[in-house]
Amino acid sequence: MNENLKILVVDDDDMILNIFKEYLESAKNYTVLTAADGLEAIDIIKREKINCCFTDLTMPRLDGLELTKKIHAYDNTIPVVVMTGYPSMDNAIKTLKNGVVDFLTKPIKMDQLLLTIERVMRERSLFVDNILLKEQAKRNKKLLKINQELQQKIKEVETMNLILQQLDQATTSKDVFNVLVNLSGQVTTCDEAYFCIYSQEMTDPAIIASFFRDKDKTMLDVGCIEENIIKKVADDGIPLLIRENDGSDSIMAIPLKIRSRVFGTLISQIRDGKRYFSEKDLYFLNFLAEKASFLIENLALYENIYENLFSTLYAFVETIEARDPYTKQHSTRVTSYAVSIARAIGCSQDEIDVLNVSGNLHDIGKIGIPDNILLKPGRLSEGEYQVIKKHPTIGCNIIGHFGMWTDEQKIIKHHHERWDGRGYPDRLKGEEIPFLSRILSVADVYDAMTSDRSYRKKLRESVAIGTIQENAGGQFDPKIVYAFIKLYEQGEIRT
Repeated sequence: MNENLKILVVDDDDMILNIFKEYLESAKNYTVLTAADGLEAIDIIKREKINCCFTDLTMPRLDGLELTKKIHAYDNTIPVVVMTGYPSMDNAIKTLKNGVVDFLTKPIKMDQLLLTIERVMRERSLFVDNILLKEQAKRNKKLLKINQELQQKIKEVETMNLILQQLDQATTSKDVFNVLVNLSGQVTTCDEAYFCIYSQEMTDPAIIASFFRDKDKTMLDVGCIEENIIKKVADDGIPLLIRENDGSDSIMAIPLKIRSRVFGTLISQIRDGKRYFSEKDLYFLNFLAEKASFLIENLALYENIYENLFSTLYAFVETIEARDPYTKQHSTRVTSYAVSIARAIGCSQDEIDVLNVSGNLHDIGKIGIPDNILLKPGRLSEGEYQVIKKHPTIGCNIIGHFGMWTDEQKIIKHHHERWDGRGYPDRLKGEEIPFLSRILSVADVYDAMTSDRSYRKKLRESVAIGTIQENAGGQFDPKIVYAFIKLYEQGEIRT
């Protein structure tokens, strides 16, 4: 123990310094450094790693007490032993108050010196261990705090991601309103949440979406909504948090804006009087409302563009049908038949939506066919027939220019393909033909046969049905024909 220690001895008496050095280096092989006063000692301590210091109390320039203070300011783990030839109670008290670990009286008994070093070094070891433990505890506490803060940040990020993900799934304004109230229930501990449409032009707010923590509750159980709060938020345009409302409810009200104008308010309520909303709850719901407002504005713009686009395309179809009075409302009837078949077969709502667009626009390509061919009352020549066969591709290209409806493009392009591979434009065969095109093909041919055309009168329904049955497996997918005939027999298909 205590091998290879560096001992600093500070005294203005050279004889004492020599005695210390000679004795300690010979007795224990310690390294002994000496200084004539406190300033010299400080220089040594800054250069060397000192394990223990013995210092005289009275010295020129910097005495023992001041040296002790400076040593402890630099490194409080270095034990300091004070030596004096003039012991007194006052000196002892002063030295102990200033962090001195021992007080020796000159002349010093050298046989006790080694025991003193052993003792102070044991105490130093305990002191250093205690400091390390304290530092470790302090670090652990700091790490715990950092970890708690990190966990809170992760929770906040997860909450924001949840908000963004669920809003991203909304495809209509109605979806957004439902997501708003349901997310209020997920993000906060609210008992109820409502989205109310209200503007300065309205006399009363109207609830259009709601959330209830209690699944047995419905809109019939809603009491009086806070109209004064809703109107205040609409007028002020800023979120409102009420921790307590007449000793019971805690309420949050968040305005939703489009171009800085309030059009609705999100209301969340806690009704038990024991729990209250926090500023963090307000932050999350305000973030939700801001993102929802932006999404609603984009959806409204998209829906407006979408409706205008449909109006334009349907105008093309009406133009085509106006050119040929025999095919008036053909697209509408074909769509109706096709959708009926799709429902009977079990198509999804997305597929039915695709078929609805495709059916209404399936002949839009005929706008590029000359009247002398499109309206020819007699049989088409081979050249004319080749021109008329271009209308599915023309229609596909027209739809393609709008940068959407890629599925609809395929349906329109291939609605004249045949199950046996003898159709056009790509001579697809069997299941190579898009499934919805196969449905549209049956509906299209049935309506063509049961309506007047420039080149012939309409056929009887029974004849048309018989023709479709005969061509199952040739022109048409047999499964589609089977479903179509079954609908006809049930009275679901009528011209």
